[in-house]
Amino acid sequence: MDTLGGLLDAPRARGAFALRAVMSAPWSLRVVAESPLTLIAVVDGNLWLRPDEGEAIALGPGDIAITRAPNHYNVSDSATTPAQVFIHPGQRCCDAQGNSLLEEMTHGTRTWGNDPQGSTVFLVGAYEHLSDISDRLLNVLPPALSLRRADWESPLLQLLCDEVVKEEPGQAAVLDRLLDLLVTAVLKAWFARHDENRPQWWRFQGDRIIQCALRLMQDNPAYPWTIDKLASQAGASRASLARRFHDLVGEPPMTFLKNWRMALAADLLCQPDENVGTVAEKVGYATPFAFSAAFKRIRGISPQQYLKDARKAEQ
Repeated sequence: MDTLGGLLDAPRARGAFALRAVMSAPWSLRVVAESPLTLIAVVDGNLWLRPDEGEAIALGPGDIAITRAPNHYNVSDSATTPAQVFIHPGQRCCDAQGNSLLEEMTHGTRTWGNDPQGSTVFLVGAYEHLSDISDRLLNVLPPALSLRRADWESPLLQLLCDEVVKEEPGQAAVLDRLLDLLVTAVLKAWFARHDENRPQWWRFQGDRIIQCALRLMQDNPAYPWTIDKLASQAGASRASLARRFHDLVGEPPMTFLKNWRMALAADLLCQPDENVGTVAEKVGYATPFAFSAAFKRIRGISPQQYLKDARKAEQ
């Protein structure tokens, strides 16, 4: 696995929120839902995304934007239309007085908006659980990013548009996987075009030694790696690897490995067929106790509490 692949091998939607929005001007949505990651894809018409942090973004047909928690933003027909509908955690939609608008703005299977015949159509896909997105990915993304239709080419947007309005057995799982694929494709294209926003380690993929060391740790995190073992397999001296890794990645190899193991562990803990013991083994700890101590030291809470909090967030 390459370094970018390791970063993007994280979105794993489970019961993601997905809908097709249809709007007529004037309209403006104030989004304070704080979903970990939200994708907004324009199908027809034009809209503005106005994050609380950063500049407003104009989007047209085929353009896509991604926002990340905990930032709030407006989506509207113009850059000046005041908020009319407020989207709260749990995707609860209300007017300014707090009255629910769900019934009057629902127009069929996963179709929502102020006018079922509106000229502006866009898709929304939101990850509802923080555990579905890795910390390493969220930490390198800006509050909002966008990708123009001319900058990438993929059939995934049309597939999601076709599938989101279907009501068939297993449809939720289909939408989850399509959202994962679309988000990954968009981020891959965005990273490739925005050099100043790439994480430092991603800018130096041409360094053969560092690439090899990163791949070794990412592909086999449970192995008892040491600087000497990494240097030997990467074809470098211990001192050279340590120096180059720190200069290019921004942290020592063993610190990277420790953080990588904990990021993987956080994802694994939320899988239904895993427990503290199995996760400890998969990320390279001899005992659940040793793993729990390391997890709490790095993440600030125990694995058990992390899992409890994640399950509570899903309810």
